Amino acid sequence: MSTATRKSPLTDWTLVVPVVALVALVFSWGRDLPSGVVALVALCLGGAVLAAVHHAEVVAHRVGEPFGSLVLAVAVTVIEVALIVTLMADGGPKTASLARDTVFAAVMITCNGIVGLSLLVGALRNRVAVFNAEGSGAALATVATLAVLSLVLPTFTTSKPGPEFSTAQLAFAAVASLSLYGVFIAVQTVRHRDYFLPVDTGAGRSRPAGAASPSEAATAMASASASASAAASAGGDAGRAAPAPGDEDHADPPSVRDALISLGLLLVALVAVVGDAKAVSPTIEAGVESAGLPNAVVGVIIALLVLAPETLAAVRAARRDRVQTSLNLAYGSAIASIGLTIPAIALASIWLSGPLLLGLGPIHMVLLALTIMVSALTIVPGRATLLQAGVHLVLLAAYLFLAVSP
Repeated sequence: MSTATRKSPLTDWTLVVPVVALVALVFSWGRDLPSGVVALVALCLGGAVLAAVHHAEVVAHRVGEPFGSLVLAVAVTVIEVALIVTLMADGGPKTASLARDTVFAAVMITCNGIVGLSLLVGALRNRVAVFNAEGSGAALATVATLAVLSLVLPTFTTSKPGPEFSTAQLAFAAVASLSLYGVFIAVQTVRHRDYFLPVDTGAGRSRPAGAASPSEAATAMASASASASAAASAGGDAGRAAPAPGDEDHADPPSVRDALISLGLLLVALVAVVGDAKAVSPTIEAGVESAGLPNAVVGVIIALLVLAPETLAAVRAARRDRVQTSLNLAYGSAIASIGLTIPAIALASIWLSGPLLLGLGPIHMVLLALTIMVSALTIVPGRATLLQAGVHLVLLAAYLFLAVSP
């Protein structure tokens, strides 16, 4: 493809929207906003989410998997941690459980919501969604370990009353979380990077009885490819008249300049997403309180807003037959949410006053255990159908319903 005709992945709206959303954040920060301005900030928030997804895909196309999904997951989580610490510093005793509520919401949304939607899209497209069981299983094991260490054990420890860690226990949980996150990143990006790369759906898709075996299909594809090459050589430009479906997935990667610009705009968009979410959070808190809903609903809403870029990016990846990329985003976000939030909260507890409630209640522990068990059964075969997608989405629906009506 000629460089003269290659279209830049940066379009006008993706350049303007993050800046506009950031300007809205600057003018709305720390102010009491009327309902009309809140609606405008929410509109900017939605535009920033779409822009963040676009720029994350540009960066991912340049650096390749699994680095692309890692960039988005880490960037969102770092800013999410900053938002949690800021709200806890400003909110007083009523935010003692905000970190727990937001992190647990992130785990349930990623492991059931993002995974469920991705499998649903992949299964609708190809009947069976195919992914790498080795990489996804390792990620799920990391999520389960981090969740139990950080969110379940505080309920049962006896050093302090209530679902809290003592200072030494919190320090251990922080070091363990950060260490495990570092090991996971090293395995994902260096030592076993191939475990986290998208799977060729042609090789992994189930086939009806009487269909050709994978080896036979490979031979047939090789023969077809050779014939197509001969035809293209004989026909000249006519052989290149129309691209085959899916060729857009193999387009030339963006230039270094475009990728760097997208990386900068991705960070701007993510700052705007989280900042605008904080700007509208007083309105959300007031609405939750006036509706008589539990305080935990605030954490759920914050997690839904902050994870919107990853959700859209995962669904778009699944539409391109890259379900493994979707799972990288889902489990990577869950791991980063726990692995970075707990150390940050442990450090912030030095100057934050009041209790820090991390332990889950009985209902949430049951949902977490069921999520881990169902996720293991989904991941082990390396492929999933509409049934597995439906099970995960029902688990998410149960969590959201019980958050509103515990």
